[in-house]
Amino acid sequence: MERKLAAILAIDVVGYSALMEADEAGTFDRLKRGRKELFEPEIATRHGRIFKLMGDGLLAEFGSVVDAVECAVTLQRGMAERNASVAEDQRFEVRIGINLGEVIVEGDDRYGEGVNVASRLQQLAEPGGICVSEKVSKEVRQKLAFAFEPMGEQRVKNIAEPIYCYRVNLHVPRAAPVGRLASLELPDKPSIAVLPFTNMSNDPEQETFVDGLTEDLITDLSRSAGLFVIARNSTFAYKGRSVDVRLTARDLGVRYVVEGSARRAAARVRINAQLIDAIGGDHIWAERYDSSLEDIFAVQDEVTAKIVEALVGRLAGQPARKRPTSLEAYDLCVRARGVSFQTGLGAREARMLLEKAIGLDPDYAEAHSLLALNLWLGWLFWNEPKQTNQPRALAEAQRAVALDPNDAGNRWGLGIILGHERRFPESDAEFEATFKLDPNHADAWAMRSDLITLRGDAVKGIEFVTRALRLNPHPPGWYYWMAGQAYYALGDYQSAVDALRKPETYRTTSRRILAAALAQLGRLDEARQEAEFFLLSDPYFSIRHWATSQPFDDEEVLQRFVEGYRKAGLPD
Repeated sequence: MERKLAAILAIDVVGYSALMEADEAGTFDRLKRGRKELFEPEIATRHGRIFKLMGDGLLAEFGSVVDAVECAVTLQRGMAERNASVAEDQRFEVRIGINLGEVIVEGDDRYGEGVNVASRLQQLAEPGGICVSEKVSKEVRQKLAFAFEPMGEQRVKNIAEPIYCYRVNLHVPRAAPVGRLASLELPDKPSIAVLPFTNMSNDPEQETFVDGLTEDLITDLSRSAGLFVIARNSTFAYKGRSVDVRLTARDLGVRYVVEGSARRAAARVRINAQLIDAIGGDHIWAERYDSSLEDIFAVQDEVTAKIVEALVGRLAGQPARKRPTSLEAYDLCVRARGVSFQTGLGAREARMLLEKAIGLDPDYAEAHSLLALNLWLGWLFWNEPKQTNQPRALAEAQRAVALDPNDAGNRWGLGIILGHERRFPESDAEFEATFKLDPNHADAWAMRSDLITLRGDAVKGIEFVTRALRLNPHPPGWYYWMAGQAYYALGDYQSAVDALRKPETYRTTSRRILAAALAQLGRLDEARQEAEFFLLSDPYFSIRHWATSQPFDDEEVLQRFVEGYRKAGLPD
């Protein structure tokens, strides 16, 4: 008896009997055309072979499991396209199951458990969906750009042991959140990166001021829905470096680049700015401004308007953000931006700077918003007193929005704090307002991922952090934390490990999730070592305190984290 290892693909037509009863001749004709025009050619293209045809489905074998999964995805997408072009009563959907296992060879036919499991997996798939065995998922997850969502152990007819299986998500690319692609495709709208302006002053103290000009220009351009704007963290990766505009644009996946310089002296500032088409090499627009410091924000607005007009024409702009009235307060706030969201010490330093800024300009909305976020992070991650930090963080965030509801940064800051208060409808409304004001706000998309994941929709969490990473290809480390958290919640522990071992986030508080993911993979020695390292930075951590401080809205996801932490040896 000959045996061989093969990838088996099983296809079944959904509701076949009802379709035949309603229109036997028409259904038969549509199924036959679908098989001849789509299924047979695609299977052959992927080096597969149909070895059994049934009225309501087929079985095919592949020498490569990658070919089998790619074929299944192509078939389901092809079915969706065909159904979109016909009347609803003429549509049909299929379920697909794929297994990798040993089969018995008898002539052109195939038998055995490898075939039987594929047929049972097909029954577990949703209409228009694909279900694969754990063996298949392990073989292809690092090779194909699809997410594999765990369905857990499933008991099926005539198979003694339960089958651990995965659903293939055709819409979420698996690899994007945990590593950069070699090249980024240009978006379908004008795409732009603002490189850090050069400080032309003799005084190095003016570096912070010039950085602030760049950051504010990015923020204001980002508010235009007609543009795709790379986030600050990624463009500042080039600060102080001699850059080739063409290579930089290619690295960031944009067509246009803004370069510039600024000189601040006494009460005046001189700014030079130019907009470059990095593909064509043309200078589209250039301007020089010489103004008093009092007019600096008007100059920023004019530069933004000129760039938007050059790329997408005159648009109805977003409502203006409220500007500070004190340049000294502005300088303090820019300095606070640079130390926020990193460490407990950084948060305390930022709070000191922001409280001084608010003392100089009590109605400075951004200062109130950043103060709120640093207070919130203090009690959530750095063991500062919740009873004082939590209510004050919420009050400062609400104050920021009241002062300037047109600043997206204020809206998402309040949104994340409300979310952690479990005031989910209010939080959702703030994030909706954020993306209406600024669809390019990468930090907001990444933070939205956090809340959505903890509320039980990890697939959407991955989608949001993927979007954030495209807008911010050189992100701060906590983006990978959000990616790792979403993958862990989904049960894709290896992808969580890949994300959390990125150098940008490794050795941060995210290490506890890394420990849990390693434990769930059975790599207990590694898990316990990572847990010990994590406790060095957070010696007061307890699972019970952590669980009560997180805004979980899905008990199953919460218990998945608790289980991983316990396996890794973290204290209850």
